[in-house]
Amino acid sequence: MGKRHVAIIGSGPAGYYAAEAAQKQFGDDVCVDVFDCLPVPYGLIRTGVAPDHQSIKGVSRRYEKTALTENVRFVGNVLIGKDVSIAELQELYDAVILATGAPKDRELGINGQDLKNVYGSAAFVGWYNGHPQFADLDPDLSGSTAVVIGMGNVALDAARILAKTPAEFEGSDIVSHALESLGKSKIERIILLGRRGPHQIMMTPKELGELGELQKASPHVHLGDLPEEGEDAMLEPGLRKSVSLLRQFAAIPEHIRAEKPVAIEFAFFAQPVELLGDGKVEEVVIEQTELQRGRAVGTGRREKLKADLVISCIGYRSVPIPGVPFDERAGRFANDDGRILPGLYCVGWAKRGPSGTIGTNRPDGFGCIERVAEDMESGVLGRGGKNGRKGFDALAEKRGLQVVTFRDWKKIEEAEEKAAREGAPREKFVDIEEMIRAKS
Repeated sequence: MGKRHVAIIGSGPAGYYAAEAAQKQFGDDVCVDVFDCLPVPYGLIRTGVAPDHQSIKGVSRRYEKTALTENVRFVGNVLIGKDVSIAELQELYDAVILATGAPKDRELGINGQDLKNVYGSAAFVGWYNGHPQFADLDPDLSGSTAVVIGMGNVALDAARILAKTPAEFEGSDIVSHALESLGKSKIERIILLGRRGPHQIMMTPKELGELGELQKASPHVHLGDLPEEGEDAMLEPGLRKSVSLLRQFAAIPEHIRAEKPVAIEFAFFAQPVELLGDGKVEEVVIEQTELQRGRAVGTGRREKLKADLVISCIGYRSVPIPGVPFDERAGRFANDDGRILPGLYCVGWAKRGPSGTIGTNRPDGFGCIERVAEDMESGVLGRGGKNGRKGFDALAEKRGLQVVTFRDWKKIEEAEEKAAREGAPREKFVDIEEMIRAKS
């Protein structure tokens, strides 16, 4: 039996957990190539996790340990579907695993969503995190009111980043263009808009609690929006803690709130139905909702909210790849517990949609490799012997692909660290050509 060759598409948590699992499952008898369209690894750890949450980004050290082993290789700056097809990878590798995440925003699906200064969270988060695709976004922060649609942690991130002072970003790796823009921001009212109520939020206590510790911003919750306190007992512990924090916010005395110039307001039981403006967003039309069997149902009562900036944080979708079955409704690859087609698998958000934490991807990655091993044993797959890494390298040379290795990435990382402003861990390159120049 020859060596098993595994291609993993995506170098975020799901990809590197799957690579780690392949090493543990097959030992020295496996060669794993981890592909990424960017010249830099780690996916959402680099471009999705908030820049002021550096402790969370520390998990990348675990992935680096895997990446530096002999039988795992990073293959950056290669776009699957354009530079090389899935079918070509399947010819070269015994198993191909899609760990591409869900990098595309779910659309609001309402009139006015294409107005200027309306952004999805992938774009807005990508802007302040230095993703090359969104570095030039340049949101207009000169207005007074921002509306953030959603009641999850991503919405919290967006609101918190908008509300912070420049000094509060010390120690973060927020990119300079965003830091400069936020430093000039005139936003003084941030409205968090949710279709359902306090008992249905998806915000975790740690992230929600941070809103109460901001230097110039204060959270506002209307006491009348909160259910009877006795009803909290039925909630799972994490959500109960979050609702307890909402109760604390509602109890903040008005004179204390007035000491801070920025208000972060929670607007429950309100769904956006239209965005209005002359070329650029000016108002959000909301419809009041009520809960019926846990679902938000419109009541027909509508009002308008001023909105100079709108950020939609309502979820993500995977991006289809030519030749791969895709579930349009769910926004992920069509799969049966990670199996797509013989020899083709998916893991992480590409498999289950945008749910769970970074850690959720570890058992997911190990489960995926178990299925690969089962399929090899049963004969569904070959038992090794394909060209794998050697075959891809020949193809890359033939096509003139400028492949970035993990050693190259370490040079890019070193250059970013040297360019860091005082107190910051790095200054990210936001341009792919700059990244490639830095590795030379």
